[in-house]
Amino acid sequence: MVELLLSCLFIPMQHVKRTVENFDLNQINPIKVSRRNGINYVFNGQHTAEIIAMISGSRETPVWCMIYDDLEYVEEADIFANQMKNVKPLQPIEIFKANCEAGNEKSLMIKALVESYDLKISGAATPGTIAAINTIEKIYDRFGYDILNRTISLIVMTWEGETKSFSSNILNGVTKLVNAYGDRLKDDVFKDKVGDISIKELTRTAKERRAGLFGFAEAMLLAYNKRNKYPLNWQTLYSGVGKIKTFEKQPKAVEEEKVREG
Repeated sequence: MVELLLSCLFIPMQHVKRTVENFDLNQINPIKVSRRNGINYVFNGQHTAEIIAMISGSRETPVWCMIYDDLEYVEEADIFANQMKNVKPLQPIEIFKANCEAGNEKSLMIKALVESYDLKISGAATPGTIAAINTIEKIYDRFGYDILNRTISLIVMTWEGETKSFSSNILNGVTKLVNAYGDRLKDDVFKDKVGDISIKELTRTAKERRAGLFGFAEAMLLAYNKRNKYPLNWQTLYSGVGKIKTFEKQPKAVEEEKVREG
């Protein structure tokens, strides 16, 4: 056993503790060590060394190492800085498929849900597919299976599987409405009112109002409430999101409705 010297002035222990909570021995990578002037310097893997020490309760726990002999300090720095230069990052679809092959419960549940609507998860937006993999995973993580299920159901019912209807903004916008209004949001009304406008028109209206999911949620709510005997309350849309200057837009929305109806 050799003694390792961590060639790092600061190691964020908060990150180390977070990793310890989700420790997986199979995900541990070998530590890179430079044997220079009789001293073993860890120049890549300092976090790994700290994690192993914290979990085992000892700094004498053996770890796998790749040992480089006779490197100069500048060479160590160059290896550290450029080691990932030619590594191709994994795409979301690659990670998702690998998780399915590994039997990951969440990934398999999402896959089964999507396929129950005769759709497939894909790396590219094509007819009959959902390519916004990260988005549907985040919806599942934050809101759960039921809301993700109803979100996909509403989109399929409203736009009949149109490719652009499964963009991140549409998925997040519909999710926001479903989560905010629950059963008060009527599926048949949503289909008739919101489905009456094209994705292109919906996108244009959303961009005019605000960026991101709230722009799309507002555009959908405008369409839903138009000539509706039981309109949904605008303030409910923003509950729990902190103090934002959103309520100022409701009077504008009402004026727009009057103009359009007139």
